[in-house]
Amino acid sequence: MLRRIAMNRLLVTVGLICITAGLTWRWLRRVPLFRLPGDFVIDRPGVRVFFPLASMLVLSVLMSLLAMLLRK
Repeated sequence: MLRRIAMNRLLVTVGLICITAGLTWRWLRRVPLFRLPGDFVIDRPGVRVFFPLASMLVLSVLMSLLAMLLRK
């Protein structure tokens, strides 16, 4: 029963985060995330491949810090 309540809260929280991101997208896309040095773009005729290596590292660190803060 307790796991079900935790899963419900998690899903509601993720949903609210998605809604908030959608409503604030106009301002969020001005953040220079995914255009950092270390984000690789291979642009050839007919093919464009994007590897956001630096951005994913930054997001990983931020999410880890957030998880540590919420755990306490």
